[in-house]
Amino acid sequence: MSKTVLITGGSRGIGRCAVKAFANNGYNVAFTYLNSEEKAEKLATECSAFAIKADASNSKDVSNAVDLTIKKFSKIDILVNNAGIDEFCLFTDITDEKWHKMIDTNLSSAFYASRSVLKDMIKRQDGVIINISSMWGEVGASCEVHYSVSKAGLIGLTKALAKEVGPSNIRVNCVSPGVIDTDMNAHLTNEDIEQLKNDTPLGKIGTCEDVCNAILFLASDKASFVTGQVLGVNGGYII
Repeated sequence: MSKTVLITGGSRGIGRCAVKAFANNGYNVAFTYLNSEEKAEKLATECSAFAIKADASNSKDVSNAVDLTIKKFSKIDILVNNAGIDEFCLFTDITDEKWHKMIDTNLSSAFYASRSVLKDMIKRQDGVIINISSMWGEVGASCEVHYSVSKAGLIGLTKALAKEVGPSNIRVNCVSPGVIDTDMNAHLTNEDIEQLKNDTPLGKIGTCEDVCNAILFLASDKASFVTGQVLGVNGGYII
């Protein structure tokens, strides 16, 4: 029987790439989206995937997405907590609304989804959870404090939860991308990109495929003895 993966925020960027990668590797794929309905439906058709409209920052929406996935595929073997936003903003300009939106979308969403899938995973004594953080969650980024905090929280969630659910044969790991060529970084100028390349030991920025290869590895049996780890995909930008 094919394994099933649920990916949050699967209509764009790394999430979209992950949907394609898992589908191409024989997984049953379900993914959530919020606003990009046309892109999501097209992707679902192309990959024979199951698209679910859900607000990842809303616990009821997330719980419903998990229930719908289990109803369709009978179980969820792998959860990829990918849903996220970013924002370039001075710390003193971060309003309460901006703060809560960032934390709810990037961190609370992973809590809601993990809590929902773990009920069945613990019962079956099997499962994998992969959180998508950021190198800024490891070292912090100026003018992106709320983003850095949310991504650092994912690393803490990964390490603590791995210890708690390891005895139930459930692995929890984290992928920490560096600068990746996605629409999230579309605001960067050519000069910015060149500077980032110069600051990266490998002399280039990453692709969504680079990140998805790491996700696929952690989801696979090849990583059966790997849990609680942060796998950096950053070209050596931070070491």
